[in-house]
Amino acid sequence: MSAGANPAEGAGADGVEVVREVVQRGLWFEEFEVGTLYKHRPGRTLTEADNVLFTTLTMNTQSLHLDAAWAAEQPNFGGERLMNSMHTLSTLVGLSVAQLTQGTIVANLGFSEVSFPKPVFHGDTLYGETLCVGKRESRSRPGEGIVSLEHIGRNQHGDVVAKAVRKTLMQRRPAGEGGDAE
Repeated sequence: MSAGANPAEGAGADGVEVVREVVQRGLWFEEFEVGTLYKHRPGRTLTEADNVLFTTLTMNTQSLHLDAAWAAEQPNFGGERLMNSMHTLSTLVGLSVAQLTQGTIVANLGFSEVSFPKPVFHGDTLYGETLCVGKRESRSRPGEGIVSLEHIGRNQHGDVVAKAVRKTLMQRRPAGEGGDAE
């Protein structure tokens, strides 16, 4: 194989012929199945740097996120600063992207039922799960469908720390694409 050649056009590095290419992508509308639970791994350990950066970038000056001395004097949360809940929600959704929506989403349509049942602290690891809770074809946009996803965030102890229902507008499988997910 000549330098710079596309490995898909012949043999691989060890002379093995490429017989199939797999490109990571999210799911097409047709591939979502109501009742399926997707577990997103790896998790993401949330750090003090993440918290300070996100909090300051979004102009959220809440002392619970930024002021260690103030937080230490508060009776709740053991004197610890909390992770910004919007950072937790954003990370939870982000954990699902590669598996569910990478390159196949058209738009987020909205979030509902957002809750944070337990606090998240610096050093906690967030693990994401997504339950497909509904889907229907779009009535106004042929070739697209609406999928409802319940995102569940758990810490390293398995405690639910965040939940949200998200509606997404998803692409349907393009004509000519195979019926099986790659």
